Amino acid sequence: MTYEIKLIKSDEFKTSEWSGGTTTQIAIYPEDAVYSERNFIWRISSAKVEVEESTFTHLPGINRIIMILDGKLELVHENHHKCVLKPFEQDSFSGSWNTKSYGKVVDFNLMMNENANGNLESLFIKEGEERKFALNVDMKRYSKNTQVIYCASGQAKLYIPLTDDTLILHEKEATIFTIDNTGSMEFTIYNDCEDIAKLVKTNIMY
Repeated sequence: MTYEIKLIKSDEFKTSEWSGGTTTQIAIYPEDAVYSERNFIWRISSAKVEVEESTFTHLPGINRIIMILDGKLELVHENHHKCVLKPFEQDSFSGSWNTKSYGKVVDFNLMMNENANGNLESLFIKEGEERKFALNVDMKRYSKNTQVIYCASGQAKLYIPLTDDTLILHEKEATIFTIDNTGSMEFTIYNDCEDIAKLVKTNIMY
């Protein structure tokens, strides 16, 4: 089995400015892909929206999932649907749609081309609580499974039985687990701090 485990500190993220605020790229695949060239299979980012109204970039061929981390956002997808998202609520839509948003927020974004399929899950881990997760690949359709754990607030620890390692995940940090289709990997998230750990787990098959 081929696997990769990576811890990304907050100062390793790439942050860029746009007309409505800033966007921080948390992870991209392939790692040498460039967002502006649209040559990625998937991309995870978090944006700080500092204007009341903004228009989403047109991204044909890209499926998107957005989750709010802070604030309240109204999304209007022209000729499709609209919704209001509060913290840790999410919406899925096509990057080819004409989309506008209303509200100043911090959001979390997953973008995928037609070769990937994924989802977002919010995790609230209380003191003394633990959750177990596993990576497995649908070998009929995909060759890799990546799971990214992003800490929006608080602190969590991740234990990996395969390597007998424990990673400490601080606020605004992320871990990336990747396996190929020849095996599986398990890990446990637990919290030994008083504050609730608020995490976003991204699962991607590609």
